[in-house]
Amino acid sequence: MKNLILAFLLLSATFVSGQKMLCCAIVSNDMRRIADDPQFLASHAAPLPFNYIAQSGKMITFPTADGKTGSGYEVLASKPTKNFLIITHEWWGLNDYIKQRADELQKTFGNVNVIAVDMYDGKVASSPDSAGKYMKAATDTRIMNIINGAISFSGKDAHIFSLGWCFGGGYSLQTAIAAGKQGAGCVIYYGMPETDMAKIKSLHCDVLGLFASQDKWINPDVVKTFQDNMDKAGKKLTAKEYNANHGFANPSNPKYDKASTEDANQAAIDFIKARLYDK
Repeated sequence: MKNLILAFLLLSATFVSGQKMLCCAIVSNDMRRIADDPQFLASHAAPLPFNYIAQSGKMITFPTADGKTGSGYEVLASKPTKNFLIITHEWWGLNDYIKQRADELQKTFGNVNVIAVDMYDGKVASSPDSAGKYMKAATDTRIMNIINGAISFSGKDAHIFSLGWCFGGGYSLQTAIAAGKQGAGCVIYYGMPETDMAKIKSLHCDVLGLFASQDKWINPDVVKTFQDNMDKAGKKLTAKEYNANHGFANPSNPKYDKASTEDANQAAIDFIKARLYDK
């Protein structure tokens, strides 16, 4: 009887552990599943009113494989270049803050064309509730069609860099994977990592991950698993963890951390600059 009880306890522990691992695996593959989490919603206050007038770029459209068109905010370099940076926005959508960041990054790098893709097809959220609805409604298939459309629009000789935050942080990695041999570098700000080893092995560029140690979702365990998977796949991941919360790099977030943001932004700039073509 004692042995039977022990066996039952071991089996129960294995089941509970397995359920926990399964849950984490599901969540890590699709950030949409936490869109209804009250804590996640509470961690994203409605963005402060922001109207960006001095835009250096313009909105463009490009064909997508589903027979539709995708759009994005494009900022071109002053001279022709093969360097392209594809930006994937937060769960708020392609708002003026992302356009401002696109302008700033293009100015910082100089010889880079920037395309901030619109993964919501024109929708921009003004509250956590609407952001959650838009994020859940934007299917992975449609988003990847938009991202692949932007990659094709960049041209077959383009050196593709990607950068994104939160929801877009995960899609920054997906952009790098989709770019294949054109991939030149990927920056992830607290985005959900890929767990499919086949996809990770298909990466052709280095990755910089900028994470928050107090993040309840993309937490240190998730980051460690990502690091382990990248190591097993023979891919280079530089992971930096800040003593900050999820969304720390957005000034409109109540958890905004200025010092961590400045360090993370500089790390992203240095990472991309070191890999620019004809720099």
